[in-house]
Amino acid sequence: MRRARYRLGQFAAHLLPRPLSAADAAEVERILGEPLAALFRCQTAGEQAHALRVMRAVANGEPPAPPPELLQAALLHDVGKSVAPLSLPERSIVVLARRWAPQAAKRWGQGQPRGWRRPFVTAERHAEWGAILCQQAGAPALTVDLVRRHQAPLAVPATAVDEWLVRLQAADDDN
Repeated sequence: MRRARYRLGQFAAHLLPRPLSAADAAEVERILGEPLAALFRCQTAGEQAHALRVMRAVANGEPPAPPPELLQAALLHDVGKSVAPLSLPERSIVVLARRWAPQAAKRWGQGQPRGWRRPFVTAERHAEWGAILCQQAGAPALTVDLVRRHQAPLAVPATAVDEWLVRLQAADDDN
């Protein structure tokens, strides 16, 4: 039931996104600087709001305080979706397919983002695309790594970076 409420909230946030306030935009600019803030602005209003919620969850989590690169990764983790943007119905189809036919959804996510497979490819490959965009924009290596791996399952965190990744993933899942 909790997951269903979460998904309904996500749906509403993307259906009726609110633009960032001036204070939110200033906070994003302070954390990212240019040109990373320009990447952030490539996201839809709904994605920007989600990214800001994820960043705040990461920042307000348990000690230790996160490094700036983790905050940057939280703000940019979904920026790869701007390569092949998804409509709300496409997002919904991907969510349902991943829930009811996860192996098929993964298989449909291979290849180029064309035709009916485009939403699945975007969902499957956006982390890698986002990492490439971040790297091209001059993001720190840790930011790029966290964006690249933000959807990669991690059985047991083995390093401090893995611990940050788990924190990012949890915030993403909850927001």
